[in-house]
Amino acid sequence: MTEQNRPALTTERVMGIETEFGVLHADVEDRARAGAGSSILLSHLVVGAYALLDPAEGERGRRVRWDYGDETPLRDARGFEMQRAAAHPTQLTDEVRDAHVPSVELDAPVTGPEVAPEGDDAEVLAWASQRSIGNAVLRNGARWYVDHAHPEYSAPEVLRAREAVVVDRAGEEIARRAMGILAGADGIPEVALYKNNTDGKGASYGTHENYLVDRDVPFERIVEALLPFFATRQVLVGAGRVGLGTRGQEPGFQLSSRADFMEAEVGLETTLNRPIVNTRDEPHSDPGRFRRLHVIIGDANLLEESTFLKLGTTSLVLAALEAEHRTGQRILPDLALADPVAAVRTISHDPSLRATVPLADGRELTALEIQRAHLEALSAAAEAADEETAQVLRAWGEILDLLAEDPMRAASRVEWVAKLSLLERYRARHGLDWSDPRLAMVDLQYSDLRPGKGLFDRLRAAGAVGTLVGADEVEDAITTAPTSTRAHLRGGLISAHGAHVPSAGWDAITVAGPAGGHRLRLADPRLGSAEWCARHGIDPDSDLDTVLDALRRAVTAS
Repeated sequence: MTEQNRPALTTERVMGIETEFGVLHADVEDRARAGAGSSILLSHLVVGAYALLDPAEGERGRRVRWDYGDETPLRDARGFEMQRAAAHPTQLTDEVRDAHVPSVELDAPVTGPEVAPEGDDAEVLAWASQRSIGNAVLRNGARWYVDHAHPEYSAPEVLRAREAVVVDRAGEEIARRAMGILAGADGIPEVALYKNNTDGKGASYGTHENYLVDRDVPFERIVEALLPFFATRQVLVGAGRVGLGTRGQEPGFQLSSRADFMEAEVGLETTLNRPIVNTRDEPHSDPGRFRRLHVIIGDANLLEESTFLKLGTTSLVLAALEAEHRTGQRILPDLALADPVAAVRTISHDPSLRATVPLADGRELTALEIQRAHLEALSAAAEAADEETAQVLRAWGEILDLLAEDPMRAASRVEWVAKLSLLERYRARHGLDWSDPRLAMVDLQYSDLRPGKGLFDRLRAAGAVGTLVGADEVEDAITTAPTSTRAHLRGGLISAHGAHVPSAGWDAITVAGPAGGHRLRLADPRLGSAEWCARHGIDPDSDLDTVLDALRRAVTAS
């Protein structure tokens, strides 16, 4: 490839993370007495506690509802749409799970947001639980809701991997605030939240990544390229897990908490028959220009560099696919796996990193070798002057070197190694083998988000693992939306005019004035950024009529 045709890949693209938290009664006796529906109730309490009662979210008892108007969860990227009658209930994410979402018409009077009745925290939470209020859009542009009996934080969309780390960490702090509110409410059960992916009894819940990709890139090529990359990236960004198999019934330790739950190469499902590459075609943007790659194979990461590399490396692979399509020249290595699902599990079950997996062409390579081939190919095509891109490539290479020399040397930079190091010390101190149930409890405690309880937090406080972002950045991101995407406008309008924003979604937001309202569609996630708002004279802090006038002019101009 000539220097003139060099694609100059960077990590920049629209991306985001969704995190479903594990949820339990904090009190062990309450946990033992709880019924089958306990997690659903607890999840609604968690969502209501922060959305309705945290002072940082504005007026007490008020929240902005989710706008389901443009969701298409059954549309498949392979060119068809599943019939609703054939879909599993968990796939129907466009169904309104909050009975009080109003229908909205453009420039028509709109009912304002519903407000909880006055009362103490317990009374507000009881009211919210009775009405199954499990959805809210927050001041930072995130969605905070109940998804399949888990509280979920869907972070606002951003353009860079480091931004994603900041807003993801903000979600952890929001979860902690919700637990604190519940702990102080009389008669309301205290809740323990965990940033992990399995309950150890056969159930797994997701940490999903989302990336916008050029619609013109053939989906078949995306699948071909991502299968070997996703199967092997767990050596860099796996969170680690005690136990083998979906129920952890076999003793041992593995790299990824999601590996044993992957059952297919490609598919639409997310809660059963889980695929390595998900085909949901729901871009939340202009479907003629973009597809949203919905990634369900990733682990819930607490270590910031793992989150950074998870998004940064994947974004570079997608940039290479787009560049290949534009130029007609191959960038990524040809490393098709003979059996990708089996490879995911083989790699996860081998902390020594010596296991090889068969390729379709008959070769046998380790996960480290496959990742090294991706790094070398992307390094040759990347924009070295782009600071974040250079940081991702540098960290990728450094960590592969450490893992190749001795995996335990990467304990401060790779999450599964950090967890394994902790467990090995505990095993040695108490003379335990991997079948001892105490190790599973240590694994659970590692991801506990309660202040003073989580083992990862202790590692971070002791400086045993690295950090990338500052505490002040995270604190700001709890209530302030990122500036690089439409999340800026969404969060700014909710912060300044929450009483006049009845609903919002990823690509729509409704602002209701005294005489009328405006449902704004932002089909490109870069519209609504701080730069776009400044260019169109939109200041979300202005009075409502001024904001509505400016929005109408901007929509007309766009």
